[in-house]
Amino acid sequence: MIESEKLHQDNPGPHPWRRYVALGDSFTEGIGDPVPGGHRGWADRVAEVLAAQVDDFAYANLAVRGKLIAQIVADQIEPALALKPDLITISAGGNDVIRPGTDPDQVAQQFEDAIVRLSASGATIVVFTGIDTHFTPVFRNIRGKVAIYNENIRAIADRYDCVVADQWGLKEIQDMRFFDDDRLHMNPLGHHEVARMVLRALNVPNDLQPMQPDPLGVTTWRQAREKDFVWARTHLVPWVLRRLRHQSSGDLIHAKRPEPTPVFARTAETDAADSGAKDDPR
Repeated sequence: MIESEKLHQDNPGPHPWRRYVALGDSFTEGIGDPVPGGHRGWADRVAEVLAAQVDDFAYANLAVRGKLIAQIVADQIEPALALKPDLITISAGGNDVIRPGTDPDQVAQQFEDAIVRLSASGATIVVFTGIDTHFTPVFRNIRGKVAIYNENIRAIADRYDCVVADQWGLKEIQDMRFFDDDRLHMNPLGHHEVARMVLRALNVPNDLQPMQPDPLGVTTWRQAREKDFVWARTHLVPWVLRRLRHQSSGDLIHAKRPEPTPVFARTAETDAADSGAKDDPR
């Protein structure tokens, strides 16, 4: 019986987890979903729901933006195991797969090595497929590589009894209105939908409702090209320069929650205040 089937049988009421540790890169760190002083992201949103349902819940997030799978394995696996989690999420390999010349099968082997080590803890492990990139011109040409990597992820999940959080099948986010201006990271709407998907995979009841993006406006060809130019200058060129310099956006960044700590639910008033702070031109 696979893990997701067991969850549906064994988790009819309050979920069983008390210590959640998230591993990964910018996706799990929450880049694209800013709040004053840092980033929120889907993992924080999942932790908030889990914490509201049980006592003595704690959450750590070891993810750091820009990390390749070898770095995640080297820097995050042992610290995660030392925290004695009973729930682990790991999303890794995306930064490798998008790089030219990489082999998704080799990346998947590194991912499996990580799962072997994590599964020895006895924790519930959630793994992620990559998003279907067909809808975005920037990454459409690597769709085949992502699909191959995803099939490896599914096979690994089956071998080690992991829960699969299926981004490939999450059609709601295959829309650039769910992505940040950098066209790579999800915005708050995207992170919210991923959180809902993870909670569904874990069979955790919740009150999170779908979020609707603003309607698409009419864009002329000239306006679209101007947006492309701004994007290339602001996001693509710096990314290419970091690759040439063998630098990473996460070189000087530390994990935002290195230790398991309590999680407090955000209120509508908190979200409104944060939105106002982000809109403040000062």
